[in-house]
Amino acid sequence: MAVGKVTFTKVEREKLAEVLLLLNWISVLTGAILFGLGLFLKVEILKWQEVMSEQGILYVPYMLITTGLAACGINYLGGKICLDCADTNKFLRWKLVMMPYVICTFFFTSCILVGALMCYSFRSQLEESLLLGLRNAMLYYKDTDTPGRCYLKRTLDLLQIQFQCCGNTGHRDWFQIQWISNRYLDMTSSAVVDRIRSNVEGRYLMDSVPFSCCSTFSPRPCIQQKLSNSSAHLNYDQRSQQLNLWRRGCRQTLLDHYTGIMQSIGLTVLLIWLFELLVLTGVRYLQTAMENVIRLGDPDSESDGWILENSLAETARSNFNIIKNLGKCYQVDDDPNINIPTAAAEQEVPSQQVPMLTKHPA
Repeated sequence: MAVGKVTFTKVEREKLAEVLLLLNWISVLTGAILFGLGLFLKVEILKWQEVMSEQGILYVPYMLITTGLAACGINYLGGKICLDCADTNKFLRWKLVMMPYVICTFFFTSCILVGALMCYSFRSQLEESLLLGLRNAMLYYKDTDTPGRCYLKRTLDLLQIQFQCCGNTGHRDWFQIQWISNRYLDMTSSAVVDRIRSNVEGRYLMDSVPFSCCSTFSPRPCIQQKLSNSSAHLNYDQRSQQLNLWRRGCRQTLLDHYTGIMQSIGLTVLLIWLFELLVLTGVRYLQTAMENVIRLGDPDSESDGWILENSLAETARSNFNIIKNLGKCYQVDDDPNINIPTAAAEQEVPSQQVPMLTKHPA
């Protein structure tokens, strides 16, 4: 029994072809939207690429870009096919192309769904990438004279100022690394030398943060140094000075920023997938209805269209049997007739005559 069987008249088939022509042209536009979303996401990721540990997260924008380009090409071809399918004679030119086109469109539509799901599963990988990337960037913050790292100080300062954040998970992360270059330290000072010697790894650690951690909402000049010593500052109370520094870590801030973008893109891609699924269903109905018209031999008669010619169970069983029997054509050991000569073969092989020994008289 066919799945989704619908009967179409000639007028209804023509109307369906016209509607699908319009929907395919709209799908070309949605493909351009997919391409634009992927390009936008790639640019957004590349803005803060330096504070991410790996480039594998770019697979999501690349997936959207590729799917968008494929959508433009496939739906443009689909519009041409649907335009010709309104006429039975023109449909004959596309008859052999229709089934491969439907299959390709099905896999393409599935790729759109995968792209939407990838947008929602992006957060966990991005979180790990930011955690490691920000940690490494902070370690190289002081290396302003090292080629390949000299830009990291500027990148981190811009990041903390623009997103109003400080450190990886918080401003105390700066207490655990040396973020001031040795070239700016006074090595003749006993206090500096003692602080370096007191550290096992020979780092100059202090309870201070870069200027970019200072909050613009601070009611007093920003306090960057000796943050753990409240007696070092006049009228300083840690509980009342929450606005002195950005308290939120940059990892969580960037994660929320990209998550918001990905959720918006994922919702848009999901809506595009539903629209493409509608177009695919219509094309399948048009294909089967026109093929049945050709079988009937009367272009003005009614014809049936369906999504699947048989039920889901029968279709799955049939495909499974096809896959199961793919290699049997190469197995000849089990052929019951392999050792039985045919009549033609017997005629082609001449029988051997055994010579008779004759005795001649003496």
